Amino acid sequence: MRNAEITFTSGKYSQKYTVSQDAGTIGNYVPTGYNLVWAEEFDAARLSSGKPALPDTQKWWYENLPKGTVNNELQTYVGGFRGTDTVAAIHDGTLKIIARKSGTDIISARINTIESWTYGYFEARLRVPGGKGTWPAFWMLPEKEQLNWPLDGEIDIMEYVGYDPGWIHASVHTKAYNHTIGTQKTARKEVKTAETAFHIYAVEWTADYIKGFVDGVEYFRFNNDGAGNKETWPFNVPFYLKLNLAWGGNWGGAQGVDESKLPATYEIDYVRVYQKK
Repeated sequence: MRNAEITFTSGKYSQKYTVSQDAGTIGNYVPTGYNLVWAEEFDAARLSSGKPALPDTQKWWYENLPKGTVNNELQTYVGGFRGTDTVAAIHDGTLKIIARKSGTDIISARINTIESWTYGYFEARLRVPGGKGTWPAFWMLPEKEQLNWPLDGEIDIMEYVGYDPGWIHASVHTKAYNHTIGTQKTARKEVKTAETAFHIYAVEWTADYIKGFVDGVEYFRFNNDGAGNKETWPFNVPFYLKLNLAWGGNWGGAQGVDESKLPATYEIDYVRVYQKK
């Protein structure tokens, strides 16, 4: 383990974090001119009962979704746990999102930030699970009570499907460019140790472009065409961050699922948001 110290400052508020980091990529890839405005280091101590802490409900909210609600996924999303089966837990300095069997169901977690942002540099240090059926993601949707997808847009910072080991993906979806009509704007990059080591996945989102990075290397870019058309560029409103581990579904289950890989754990060391001064 290595220790890193960062200070989060917003107005009169300042808080210092000491972060323990596991093996894998450790580096500062934040572009020049950006300041830290929000951070989640997942360093909460265990509860007095000895159980792992859950994500901070002042920062995150859970989605509760039955299986099949989105993308024909096979899991049910629950709020942190079902009975004694935990699907989101903080211990040893990381958040573990766990897809697991619970009776006849498979359960997992999908958590979202309460706060939203327009433009910035968004990064997370992650280790993804392998095996056919796993589909971890780090992504963004607009802050709207009634989402009109894909018109309102989607930014996928990192997606991974276990049947295609070692390849990570970044994408955007709009009315004109989305996977349902085969026009999504996407790129993939080989990360051979994605399942065994932590890597830093990020996007830089400005009024002019969205860039995708892994460990500081740009591999995806989507430019604003400047037409002022929401169908091609809906990315001028606040978006919030999402972390989830899906099981199966249209993409994750495209080559079947292997339930012997359950429980599967998606591990998040930190999530940080930076904006320009």
